[in-house]
Amino acid sequence: RRRFDRVINVWGADHHGHVARMKAVVAAFGVDPERLTVILNQLVSFKAGEDSVRFSKRKGDIITLRDLVDEVGPDACRFTFLSRSPESQMEFDLDLAKRQSSENPVYYVQYAHARLCSILRTAAERGVTFEDGDVGLLDHPRESELIRQLVELPEVVHAAAEMLEPHRLSHYALELARTLQRYYEECRVVSSVPGEEALSKARLKLVDAARVVFERTLTLMGMSAPERM
Repeated sequence: RRRFDRVINVWGADHHGHVARMKAVVAAFGVDPERLTVILNQLVSFKAGEDSVRFSKRKGDIITLRDLVDEVGPDACRFTFLSRSPESQMEFDLDLAKRQSSENPVYYVQYAHARLCSILRTAAERGVTFEDGDVGLLDHPRESELIRQLVELPEVVHAAAEMLEPHRLSHYALELARTLQRYYEECRVVSSVPGEEALSKARLKLVDAARVVFERTLTLMGMSAPERM
């Protein structure tokens, strides 16, 4: 009636035995069972400190998603669950998800965006504009590496949607953050050295492009993109 081309169900791996039955029901209604896609997610275990946290539905000892969001925050929940493919086992480290350091991948990727914003604020405070920056001046190997990765976003998004693999986005965000760190280590963006004004403008233009790509990536994952941390 609603003319869907495809139906996607997400189940726990413990329900794998129901896939064939559901497809049989779909076929009984005269619908091509291939139009039903079932994604089986492995069960999630939790860790606090060095100890695994045990839960039991029978004993009523469970943690709800609302409890988890209250404990670590929505961004940490989204990124962590998006960081694994459905068929991969996941151990959710509660302490790591709350840690304010580069060890925490959630903090690491959000800090990368905040740092880009900080660089642009510093340039604005110094009265440096970059709208007329000449990106043709960007010939450092780290700049080429960053540019190549930035232009990959549309391809990553397409693959994530086409193959039903949203974890590609979190992997992309993490690798982009690492690429930015390597870039900062070798390239000074806002330089006070006489004669490097044109290069600074070009690099600021690249930084702004990276900010846009990072913001869009975080938004696609349903996460916030903080400008200060």
